[in-house]
Amino acid sequence: MSNNRLYVGNLPFKVTDADLTNLFSPFGTVSQANVVTDRDTGRSRGFAFVEMGTPEQAQAAIGGLDGKPFEGRNLQVSIARPREDRPRGGGGGGGRY
Repeated sequence: MSNNRLYVGNLPFKVTDADLTNLFSPFGTVSQANVVTDRDTGRSRGFAFVEMGTPEQAQAAIGGLDGKPFEGRNLQVSIARPREDRPRGGGGGGGRY
């Protein structure tokens, strides 16, 4: 996992990819900004991933934005962790008896 990729949590639901690019660009080059959305409703899930140009820029963004208010909410900004493998399938209702 790259040290350039950041997790951004506690986002207002109306925030867009463009809003994140504007928010993070004072700290360096924003390679990518993606608000995570619910696959069924298309609504924001309140977090995103932002990829900065260098690890130094990512650290600058963490220092400048973690815990800071943004549109009424305090942001959580940290280095993104690798996605954990989860078992596929399963879930859902019980069987019919």
